[in-house]
Amino acid sequence: MSETYNRGTVEDVGRWREFSAGMWAWIFHKFTGWVLVGYLFTHIAVLSTATSGATVYNETLVGLESLLVVRILEVGLLAVAVFHILNGIRLLLVDLGIGLEAQDKSFYVSLILTGAIAVASVPTFLAGAF
Repeated sequence: MSETYNRGTVEDVGRWREFSAGMWAWIFHKFTGWVLVGYLFTHIAVLSTATSGATVYNETLVGLESLLVVRILEVGLLAVAVFHILNGIRLLLVDLGIGLEAQDKSFYVSLILTGAIAVASVPTFLAGAF
């Protein structure tokens, strides 16, 4: 007879407290991947305005850059992309057998580097917004 494993009920919303760093890394990697896929469609939509001519494309870019919320979203996009890249490199190294003992530490390092890069980029993205 096969044994079954009790994974808990779906309604158990307190289970997130039991997640390890590896689970959070997996969740963040999937989330950032979906955000990047969603951004791809937005990016294509903006680029498609170039088919209407250079002036329409330039007006679209100037209009978007004039919105503070777009500039803040660009900082978020940078943070998403940086984390996804760093975590992907971390996963590649783990798959190659490098740093198997320090997976949690490397996840935290990728979070800290992402935060530092995002914070350091704020003046660049918000320059001229005010």
